[in-house]
Amino acid sequence: MPSGLSHEQAATIPMNGLTARMALDLLQLPEAATIAVVGAAGAVGGYAVQLAVADGVRVIADAAPKDEELVRSLGAHVVLPRGDGYAALVREQAPGGVDGLVDTAGRVVQNATAVRDGGRIASSARGSPVTDERGIVSSKTFVPQYAREHAKLDRLREQAQEGRLTARIATTLPAGEAVEAHRLLEKGGLRGRIVLTR
Repeated sequence: MPSGLSHEQAATIPMNGLTARMALDLLQLPEAATIAVVGAAGAVGGYAVQLAVADGVRVIADAAPKDEELVRSLGAHVVLPRGDGYAALVREQAPGGVDGLVDTAGRVVQNATAVRDGGRIASSARGSPVTDERGIVSSKTFVPQYAREHAKLDRLREQAQEGRLTARIATTLPAGEAVEAHRLLEKGGLRGRIVLTR
């Protein structure tokens, strides 16, 4: 467990942190890479921003107006409005296209044009399609594949201790209110994780 974090804070890191780590690993980024992150204000997207920045990657992230400050605080180099015009705005920042795209919002189809020919896409969104147009390699994250990646998990612990990863809790509920937790998840718009306590 990262020192300085509560049990509740520490509980937000493993699944989402490893999903973001896996997405970045799947991109197989070249040196001095630039990536786009869709869903950057969410739990996985926020970790993807922070981990990419820690890896020395330039990050172009999306955000709703209310989330722009949050996404900037996570370290994104450029924050653009989310939505249908995002891919075109990314191309203005990276005219040849970004090396990779991390999609946590199920918007691969809408944003594939932001990626350069031969680039890569990693999606953690359920039901999100993959694409192979223009030689783009598209993959889906499946965090159970990283279940035994102890070194990666320990590195996340170190990064949390160093302040490179921010454990964000949306709300804490007693375990007996798990149904309410699911209602909140379905509603969407959470900026952090729901943590169930005993």
